[in-house]
Amino acid sequence: MLAIVNACAVIGLEGCIVEVQTDFNPRAGLPSFTIVGLPDNAVKESRERVRSAIRNSGFDFINKAYVINLSPADLPKSGPAYDLAGAVGVLAATDQVPLTSIDGAVFLGELSLDGSVRHVKGIMPMVYTAQQAGFARAYVPADDAPEAALVAGIEIIPVRSLAELVEHLYGLNPIPVYFAVVDTAEPAIPDGLVDFADVKGQHFVKRALEIAAGGNHNVRLIGSPGTGKTLLARAMPGIMPPLSYAEALDVTRIYSVADMLQSDEPLVRYRPFRAPHHTTSQAGIIGGGSIPKPGECTLAHRGILFLDEVTEMSVHVLEVLRQPIEDKIVTISRAKGSLTFPANFLLVVAHNPCPCGYSQ
Repeated sequence: MLAIVNACAVIGLEGCIVEVQTDFNPRAGLPSFTIVGLPDNAVKESRERVRSAIRNSGFDFINKAYVINLSPADLPKSGPAYDLAGAVGVLAATDQVPLTSIDGAVFLGELSLDGSVRHVKGIMPMVYTAQQAGFARAYVPADDAPEAALVAGIEIIPVRSLAELVEHLYGLNPIPVYFAVVDTAEPAIPDGLVDFADVKGQHFVKRALEIAAGGNHNVRLIGSPGTGKTLLARAMPGIMPPLSYAEALDVTRIYSVADMLQSDEPLVRYRPFRAPHHTTSQAGIIGGGSIPKPGECTLAHRGILFLDEVTEMSVHVLEVLRQPIEDKIVTISRAKGSLTFPANFLLVVAHNPCPCGYSQ
């Protein structure tokens, strides 16, 4: 019997619908469980998680031949987000879940061996892709429901365990739809930043920073150690215009893919402030990897990229900042493809007047 369950992959910052096609052959001689469609090691290991989760949830895992195809087959698959779709596919192929109940839905989540559904990164862009593709509902881990519910136009079903999901699909114990609750209160200042009003003195510098924040001008701070360069830079996000809801969603999508969202605050409401160490590599600043991932330039999108001790940084690292500053985007090309990331940030650099720390 063949069952098709929909999941989603994340390529860069964009999602792509993936069909998890499960074929069950009860007449096969030797038991097997094969996953095809360019899976990485995390996806291949889902065989053991799916098998144990099904058995420990009280369902039958018939020890025969299974083949799971992740379509499109030429798209590399990574991460554990296909576990839940794979388990539902096995249950549907063995007639333990009604096929009609999985139509028009996507299933996202990692499975524990006991059948509980765990957090996965990139939930927001995946749910947004499903909504754009016309899916009516998305089954996501309960911990990720607040983040997924930021996408309008699609029902979010929070799932805590595989057994709970099967009861819902049979209509025995329906799971209520999760609705987003957006806090309209003024966001608190994140850890590591300071209030501009708490900075004493430096009136001319503060005036210059106010002009820079209002006009989105890049800033260079030069001064002896202890004069307050880093303190003033860390106070700048507080005087910049607040993020609009569309900008907040844009930043949240980036931090969702990077798995850097706070569990108690799914929506990023404060402008990002990134301060990488001066020994950070070129790939760390601009992004990279065999499958390109966002770097500090993208993580600072709509916010501030602060480079302290900038004269100690590699010349090659500083050179790669030219194109993002001008074009507000970063395009990374690798053998497996080319990806474009947003990089609209305000650059603030600081350094001492000379290598000894003081002017000569």
